[in-house]
Amino acid sequence: MKKSPIGLSDAAANDIVEQAEWYEVQADPRLGRRWESAVSRALLRIVKNPRSGAPCNLQASELQGVQRMSVSGSPKHLIFYRVEKDALLILRVIHGARDLESLF
Repeated sequence: MKKSPIGLSDAAANDIVEQAEWYEVQADPRLGRRWESAVSRALLRIVKNPRSGAPCNLQASELQGVQRMSVSGSPKHLIFYRVEKDALLILRVIHGARDLESLF
């Protein structure tokens, strides 16, 4: 399968940085770096196989077609993305226990 270009929304970029900073402050700087590495590996998996994520059952019509994939080592953290015609758009990288629809 052809690899798709990837776009990262401002919200997704902020999600990744904020979570890494939280881990660095609350736990250990190494944990923040491991988090960023785990997210990078998950993004590479999505790029290699965009249809591998699970479909989301979100109610809002503008969120139809959104897929999710967990972050290895942090399975409750989810990457939400949309496969578009010639690209992938990463929407959010957030903990699955949050009120997801309100965050989009």
